[in-house]
This record gives sequence, C-alpha cells and structure tokens, in this order.
Amino acid sequence: MRLKRLLPILPLLIALLVALLPATAPAQPRPEGFVTVNDFLPTAAVDVKYYTGDNFVGARVDGYLAPKVILTVEAATALKAVQAYLAPFGLSLKLFDGYRPQRAVDHFVRWAEDLDDTRTKAAHYPDVEKRNLFNDGYIAARSGHSRGSTIDLTIIDKETGEELDMGTPFDFFGLESWPDHAGFTAQVRANRALLRATMILHGFKPYEAEWWHFTLRNEPYPETYFDFPVE
Repeated sequence: MRLKRLLPILPLLIALLVALLPATAPAQPRPEGFVTVNDFLPTAAVDVKYYTGDNFVGARVDGYLAPKVILTVEAATALKAVQAYLAPFGLSLKLFDGYRPQRAVDHFVRWAEDLDDTRTKAAHYPDVEKRNLFNDGYIAARSGHSRGSTIDLTIIDKETGEELDMGTPFDFFGLESWPDHAGFTAQVRANRALLRATMILHGFKPYEAEWWHFTLRNEPYPETYFDFPVE
C-alpha cells in the first residue's frame, strides 16, 4: 500500500537523487611513489603537448589539468641519471609525456572512433587512414603510460633549447617514426641512436614503433593502470 502512494512521486524522487550526485566521478588521489618530474628534474625542459591543443587530438586531453610530467620515483630517478649523462656533452632532455591517466587514453579512443574529425591529419598521420589507427596499433584501449614508468622525450641542445633532428615530430603516426627507419640522413639516424643507447644504458627499454617512447625495464607497477589526474 505504501508503494502505491509513492508511485506518483517516484519520478520526482529519482530526479532529486540524480541532482545530488556529483557531476563527475571524484578524482583519484595520486598514490605514493609518484613524483612531479618538473620539480624532481628541474634542468629538463618540459613540453606537455596533451595539456595544450598542439597534439593529434587537436584539444586538451582529458585528465591533464596542469603542464606537468609525472613518473614513478624509480623511473624519475633513472631519468635523472640520463640527464646527468648527457650534460657534459652540452645536451639535455625535453619531456613530452610521462604518466597518462586512463581517462586520457579513453579520450584518444573516442577521438579515433570519430572518423569525421581529421583536423590534425596533415601534421600527425598524413599517410594513415584514421579508420586504420586501431588496426595499425597507433591507438589502443590501454597504454603502458598509465602504469607510470613510461616516458616520451627527446634530446635538446642545453644552451639553445633546440631539439636534435629526429626526422619526425613527437606523435607522428607513420613508419617514419620507427627508430630504425632507414629513410633519413646519417645525422638523424645518429641522433636517434644516441637517444636509444642512452636510455637503454640507464635501464629503459625502447618501443620499436616510436623513437621517443621508453619504459623502465623494471617498472614497479607492471600490471596496474592508474587514472589519477595530472595536476
């Protein structure tokens, strides 16, 4: 009998409950064991493309609330050794991305599924059809970046800040971004080899399809994908 009395106002009660719910899920707090590399390694340059519209999505990516690079302590410590190794040669590091929230990866997936949005094709995937980005492995539902020990980076001249010529820009989808691509000058190949050898020497393993992408070999969270924001 009580239920029958409630039925007329049930839609109103449901609407009230929905209105009281938070608009978005609460952000996860940053776990212990992660550091902001901007502070941990202040001598490295930082250019967080996903905090800006200068990336393959063409807009700020979900989860990037500040232009910061975050890594596990272990990865950041190894990166500090890389920076120290390069310094006597007048070289330094520029960091594009480190830890990447799962919500950012989800944003990439939504973007890839929107075949009508091709604003960034000329700059980022001129020779790849957007419908093939999943099959060709450029976009995936999970990223090693979300485990916190993967870094995207390049080498720069310490005095001028100019990037060494790596043949393609960061996040270029194409065979030209493969580290061993042969269609470049000897200088470009030498620059890529320097980055690769230096990172391997300090405990990182390369990704064979992106010259800028390295993961700490003994990463502390090999099976955990985090979703706290970059802030």
